[in-house]
Amino acid sequence: MFADLINWISDAMYSYILIILLLAVGLYFTFRSRFVQFRLLGESIRVVGEKPAGENSISAFQALMVSTASRVGTGNIVGVANAIALGGCGAVFWMWIIALVGGASAFVESTLAQIYKKKSPDGSSYGGPSYYIQAALNSRVLGVVFAAALIATYAGGFNMLASYNLIDSFTSYSLYSAAGFLTLAGNKYSVFAIAGGALLALLVGVCIFGGGKRIVKVTGVLVPAMGIIYILMSLVVMVLNIGSLPMVLERIFSEAFNFKAIFGGFAGSALMQGIKRGLYSNEAGVGSAPNAAAAADVSHPVKQGLVQMLSVFIDTILICTATAMMALCTGVVPSKSLNGAPLVQASLSTIFGPAGSCFITAALLLFAFTTLLGNLFYCDGCLNYIAGRTVGKAGKTIFNIIAVLLVFAGALLDFSLVWGIADVLMGIMAIINLPVIVILGGTALRALNDYVEQRREGRDPVFKADRIGIRGTDFWS
Repeated sequence: MFADLINWISDAMYSYILIILLLAVGLYFTFRSRFVQFRLLGESIRVVGEKPAGENSISAFQALMVSTASRVGTGNIVGVANAIALGGCGAVFWMWIIALVGGASAFVESTLAQIYKKKSPDGSSYGGPSYYIQAALNSRVLGVVFAAALIATYAGGFNMLASYNLIDSFTSYSLYSAAGFLTLAGNKYSVFAIAGGALLALLVGVCIFGGGKRIVKVTGVLVPAMGIIYILMSLVVMVLNIGSLPMVLERIFSEAFNFKAIFGGFAGSALMQGIKRGLYSNEAGVGSAPNAAAAADVSHPVKQGLVQMLSVFIDTILICTATAMMALCTGVVPSKSLNGAPLVQASLSTIFGPAGSCFITAALLLFAFTTLLGNLFYCDGCLNYIAGRTVGKAGKTIFNIIAVLLVFAGALLDFSLVWGIADVLMGIMAIINLPVIVILGGTALRALNDYVEQRREGRDPVFKADRIGIRGTDFWS
């Protein structure tokens, strides 16, 4: 009954609010910024390589890796496969649209996080939507509500889902059923899921008790490697099935505009599934990446806005497309019974045999692990914001223990419930953040004009808040 209620809320939220809000805000900023996500795409690639001024500061690249670690997760495999199985091939098109228009929203929210970021005693920076909500709208209450929503979403909904998706990928192996089942409190649980969830929770615990700097280092190594290997594998699959590519692309575009199917069953349509899974995958406009963006040491806020915009493209246009091509090019037919990780595993097995299934499991392991770490990095700043100070060792230890237990619990949850919880919590964040960035969007766009003007003059842009009419910032006054 609880799962049914959660899914009813999710369907209502995405059918009547978020589908309009996401597209409207994305298109609004696309036109207001004069298509910044396309116009300055080359510039976004250039600024990624810039070094920070301070030796111990977080670089633009490291901030990109933390945000990409959270964006690039199990949703890039399982979420895409589920969208295709439930909504059809056309869901891929709507995932692309959400990423393309969402790039402008991602640029604005991360630029705002940089403008309103706060200074730590050691000179480093931190921030995010809660901070720009309070600074610009003078509402700490709304800032606290957003921070609480983010913690619930990332430490709870998203981390439980990452754990579930990883364990679910093992259901295609005989080892999963051979391990047997236990009945506890009237419920049947897989022994493999219990053991796997416990091991994953232990690994996460070992890492997060090392602190935020370790998270940055771990994700900085793993994210680029796993992303490149995954994309290369998809290219191999496409080359080996080059004859089916035209038919796959035709199905993606034709089914995307099958309005009879869309309006006949909207909740399960390509449009709805594409928007849900696209938002879950790239998080553009949700308000998560600004927490990583605020930590970067850059000379101008727009630089980090461009970097986070690039992260959306890496996530959806590259990695989600890679999954879609692997799932669709091999001829394996997706369905409600063959979805998620098993669908991609079955597709790769037609070419590489058991090695293909093992590759997807290995990719999910890396994706899930970096997602878990990146998500908890976001929670640190929000905990401090709610407390009004740096949370002490005891408080942080209690939170970390709860977070680790939620990772374990996620491995044992039901498919419908765990996806529904993640969708609802993510939707709450977006419903708060998107109107806020519309209200504050003029500030980010003035910063963009300042940046472009300095680049046109041949300078490396340096930001001064008073040039766009802002006073009292920690870094830019």
